[in-house]
Amino acid sequence: MQRITITIEDDLLAEIDAAAEARGYQNRSEIIRDLARAGLQQGAEDAAPSGQCVAALVYVYDHAARDLSKRLVQNFHGHHDLSLATLHVHLDDDSCMEVTALKGASGEVRHFADHIIAERGVRYGRVVMIPTASDKKPKARKHGHRHD
Repeated sequence: MQRITITIEDDLLAEIDAAAEARGYQNRSEIIRDLARAGLQQGAEDAAPSGQCVAALVYVYDHAARDLSKRLVQNFHGHHDLSLATLHVHLDDDSCMEVTALKGASGEVRHFADHIIAERGVRYGRVVMIPTASDKKPKARKHGHRHD
């Protein structure tokens, strides 16, 4: 790790300090590193994404919307290679939230997530994509069973 010196306007530093306090950061360095990573990640996403990624797709939808649940299930079955797991939460009488873990080629994950978010009856959606190194293989661990 390297120590650097930067110059930041007073107003911006006040915003950073307030965010650090609100989020429970212990010092400025930690929040500035996280903000830099988030900015770099967003920049990478905005540029044509390529390579492999993992992602979290979060969306809220009207569970009573006509055939929406059926369409969502069909979409996920049609892309079973991208979807790892889904958490379903009942928010109120009308709304459900789902959080789905996705893994695959960045372009395919982005396209699939955008398609889900665009479904009629989905009120809100966001995808967070995190690039992964595609050339790394999982480390072998001794824990009593095999992974094929």
